[in-house]
Amino acid sequence: MNSVWLVNLAVVAYADALALQHRLVEARKRGAGNDTLLLLEHPPVFTLGRNANEANVIASRESLARVGIDVFRVERGGDVTYHGPGQLVGYPILDLQRFRLDVGWYVRALEEVLLRALADFGIAARLIEKLIGVWVDAPLEPARGQAAKLAQIGARIEQGITYHGFALNVDPNLAHFDLIVPCGIRDKGVTAMAQVLRQPVAMHRVRERIAAHFAEVFAVELIEITYADLLAHLETTRAPE
Repeated sequence: MNSVWLVNLAVVAYADALALQHRLVEARKRGAGNDTLLLLEHPPVFTLGRNANEANVIASRESLARVGIDVFRVERGGDVTYHGPGQLVGYPILDLQRFRLDVGWYVRALEEVLLRALADFGIAARLIEKLIGVWVDAPLEPARGQAAKLAQIGARIEQGITYHGFALNVDPNLAHFDLIVPCGIRDKGVTAMAQVLRQPVAMHRVRERIAAHFAEVFAVELIEITYADLLAHLETTRAPE
């Protein structure tokens, strides 16, 4: 059975998390390191995928700066999305040669992890044909349709190595999504676990269920290590300069 390191982090600045992913990806490309799942939260930030439409950021950059929301254009697929406290972000850095070199399979596997975890909380989430992510039926205003997104997925695969990943809305500030056209989709809403359940949801429980179902779906042994241990291992596997 393959092993994957699980690293639980708190709130990490987006730039720092991206740099860490790049280090892990480069190590895996060299055959060093180990497959790793990072679970964390971010301060408020908008990220745009490589083909995202800038017009889908509705608010001006000046107004975003005033409220402390950064904007990054990154390598992943997809359009614009939001990350912030109360949202669990998962970054799997996996060598798909150890699993299955199939982008569609990988995305569906992440969706299955999220569906199973949400079911543990009594949330009947679902997929929508031709759309990526996890959705729930929600009584929204007619102009926005009847489906709301609970989790978004935006992956990048280089030389068979995955990075970026998924974001599950546990209890983020949903008003921040009003400053963008989330994922470039205008006729669907955005919601969160706490809103669906009408009660608070403990983040540590969500982390536990996501980790458990990740291990099931990907058929791996998750080995939790500390951030310090991860950095120490990266130092020992650095490429010669």
